Amino acid sequence: MTTDTTEPQAGAEKPTSWRYYLQQKVIVIFGLGFSSGLPFPLVYSTLSAWLEDAGIERSTISTFAWLGFAYSLKFCWAPLIDSLRLPVLGKLLGHRRSWLLLAQIAIALSLVVMSSTNPTEDIAVFAIVALAVAFLSATQDIIIDAYRIESAPDDMQGVLAAAYQYGYRISLLISMAGALYLADYASWELTYRVMAGAMLLGIITTLLCPEPAVLRTLTYEGENFVDKLDSWFRHAIVEPFEDFSRRFGPYLFVILAFVSLYRISDYVLGILANPFYLAIGFSKSEVATVAKVYGLWVTLFGVGLGGWAVVRYGVARCLIIATVLIASTNLFFAAMSQVGAELWMLALTISADNIAQGFGGTVLIAYLSSLTNRDFTATQYALLSSFMALLPKFTAGYSGDVQESLGWFGFFLYAAALGVPAIILATFVARRHDALVGEKPTASAVNPE
Repeated sequence: MTTDTTEPQAGAEKPTSWRYYLQQKVIVIFGLGFSSGLPFPLVYSTLSAWLEDAGIERSTISTFAWLGFAYSLKFCWAPLIDSLRLPVLGKLLGHRRSWLLLAQIAIALSLVVMSSTNPTEDIAVFAIVALAVAFLSATQDIIIDAYRIESAPDDMQGVLAAAYQYGYRISLLISMAGALYLADYASWELTYRVMAGAMLLGIITTLLCPEPAVLRTLTYEGENFVDKLDSWFRHAIVEPFEDFSRRFGPYLFVILAFVSLYRISDYVLGILANPFYLAIGFSKSEVATVAKVYGLWVTLFGVGLGGWAVVRYGVARCLIIATVLIASTNLFFAAMSQVGAELWMLALTISADNIAQGFGGTVLIAYLSSLTNRDFTATQYALLSSFMALLPKFTAGYSGDVQESLGWFGFFLYAAALGVPAIILATFVARRHDALVGEKPTASAVNPE
């Protein structure tokens, strides 16, 4: 396989100029970040509120956390998305934009179908449609990650990552708080139709944005289809995994274990957060105002705090701080289960939890990025982010059963305890981080041809 890469030129503006942060590519990534974040709550926390409202058993509600396996297993089809060209749209829009447009339109249509499906009448069909939304959303994430990396040189990746996160978080506000407001005053059916319409921002962004300037020409060796398929499999799938093994050796298993446990307590709690708020007496509007609207700004503060801390203290030290915050802030929910539906307690809990989420999310992105080799960025990042969610999503599927057995107070103590192994592993990972993550070998350096 040969790869011809043309590195895009940096913008003429300097980082000290405000125009630097309003370049076209920054605005494009903001719009794509919005499109990426919108569907996720609609098959996770917002969906759990709909099912709670519909009277579905909590043990059934929590199994919908397994929809997240679509995000956890996206590395399985990431190489296909990365290498296969769409026959018609590909010629009109380019490789990345054609896949993006197809995924975004399919997400919008699936949300419309979902809005017309009653979970109390046919939960199986409802689950299948929700799974389709999750799969398409995960596919969109694969493409956006690749687009972001390919659309600018290394010195702009931090700015694009920030633009992506802000677009993502704002879309979460709409698909979480906005959805709860609409459901409170209208219906869940109308809510999901409106969310389908909100995908238009991502679709318009895709139609107007340029194809990434990185030019990738892939040629697979072989005289027949079988030989070319073997060549594709070796270069697209085998080499990224071999690179991980070559750089980290046996310590790779420690890294993957840590990544898998990093946010397990958040995922286990998150699937039942909205049902908890509603069960103890908060209205959907109160939850939307405090947990979602106010919570967004607190999260953004946590994101900024995490970025500052990584620059100031390094990603290794911040890993330990982040895991302690993520696990310990779950204890605020345990306290709220005893205090009851008091708005001040909800605000205090959301403040602590969302700062931890924002801080931990920034630190995690910095950590995963430090582990990847730019020769295999899309596949390796997809693999790491998939590991990050695989075990947590599976465990979260049993949250309803645990809650029904232990009650709310015991459930939140259980969620906090799940974070302890991550804290322990963080101490080991932090010690070895600087030694393990050094200059990354390139594919050409490893396999000169």
